[in-house]
Amino acid sequence: MPLSRSTGVEMPKVEITIPEHLEMQIAQLVEQGEFLNREEAIEDLLSTGLKAYKTSGPTDDEEEPGGLEDDGMMGHDDEYVF
Repeated sequence: MPLSRSTGVEMPKVEITIPEHLEMQIAQLVEQGEFLNREEAIEDLLSTGLKAYKTSGPTDDEEEPGGLEDDGMMGHDDEYVF
């Protein structure tokens, strides 16, 4: 398994397919010196995106899988538990 450059921890290898415009943006960031290589760029950008997603959660346009609809967190119209 490859090692993470930032942590030195073994990481699983993942293969993804992305649109060409994203690949071009990643390549441009590497060329500009923002990242050492594609792998570092993808790892860092994915990590940053996941942190942002955890902070903001899904948007109103997205439904959470197994969502509780509009009935509140505990199934009551006026009760929300966080």
